[in-house]
Amino acid sequence: MHEYALVQSLVERVEQEARRRGALAVHRLSVRVGELSGVDPELFRTAYETFREGTICAKAPLAVTSVAATWSCPRCARPIARGAVLRCAGCDAPARLDDGGDALTLDRIELEVP
Repeated sequence: MHEYALVQSLVERVEQEARRRGALAVHRLSVRVGELSGVDPELFRTAYETFREGTICAKAPLAVTSVAATWSCPRCARPIARGAVLRCAGCDAPARLDDGGDALTLDRIELEVP
């Protein structure tokens, strides 16, 4: 369950940002989990609930948004249908995975600053 290591890194990053900005508290976090990121959103939520105790994130709820993997042609930008061969039907170029489909992204931190 690498989700615990990812949550640990997330909390450390949020703590760094909070210190940098002189924040008094963290009120909410938001992350996006790509379908092909290898991260299970439910395990990530569970890991966060466990790991946040005793940190600046202790009272901050976590919003997790799942991002579907989508593919498109890098030449003509034509979308590639889910389940289709990963080549463009129009220009025969290999498909490209669109942004976010394989990423874990810290999307938003809501801080209380003086």
